[in-house]
Formats: sequence, C-alpha cells, structure tokens
Amino acid sequence: MEVCFHLQEILPAAEKFWQQYPLQKVFAFQGGMGAGKTTFIHALCTVRGVTDTVGSPTFSIINEYRYPGGKIFHIDLYRLKDEEEALRAGVEDVLYSGDLCLVEWPDRAPGIFPPGTVALKIEAPDQETRKLTENAEWQRG
Repeated sequence: MEVCFHLQEILPAAEKFWQQYPLQKVFAFQGGMGAGKTTFIHALCTVRGVTDTVGSPTFSIINEYRYPGGKIFHIDLYRLKDEEEALRAGVEDVLYSGDLCLVEWPDRAPGIFPPGTVALKIEAPDQETRKLTENAEWQRG
C-alpha cells in the first residue's frame, strides 16, 4: 500500500487507510521527527469517530480514546530506552488487548509487537505532502 496526499486531503487519506486495513488492529508508524505521524493518527481517529481530544502521548506514553466501535490506543515510544521500559509501562498489554493500537516510534521496542502488526513508513517529501507506505522491511523483534 502507498498513499500520497496533501495535508488538506488528510481525512480522505485516512478513510482510504481504514478501507485498506479493515481487520488489522496494530499499526506501527515509523518516520522522522516532523514527518506527520501524530497528525495522521489524529486524522485516523477523527475518521473513526473519536470525539476526545487527540494529542501526542510523548509524555504519557499511552493515550486511550473511545470511538463508536470500542477503544483506540495511541502509543508513543519515543522517550523509552528499550523493550524492558516498554514492558514496565504496560505497552505490551495494550498491544495484545485486541483494541486498535496506533504506535509511533516502534523501533524503540520492536520485540513486543504481535504477529500481524502493520508496519508503515511516513515521509514528508515537502511541506504540504505526505507519503505513507507499508514497510515490509521493518522486522518485529
């Protein structure tokens, strides 16, 4: 899967994303600082009907949102040093909960992700454009 979109078209891109992955539960978003991971996750939550305020979980590590179909967990592993720290923070429990999980900076703890995790790479070719691709090269631990 590859989706290229302008930021003003982010909601249609999020709709297309959910159509592409109707049954998958865990998504690992890789990309550099400022690539648009949090912005795209915000759009994914909006399309799913989340009415809570969606923000970066950089300091809380895990944010939980409710939507009409259940829960979405937004996880940011950026501040974690390793898998042990992720385990202590309860990240693995959330990843295996059966709820939707949208994870930023998955490379901080690749060994804790369940089979079937969809690895994605987001890039910013320019200020207004984002490119989202499935990253078959990323390896769970």
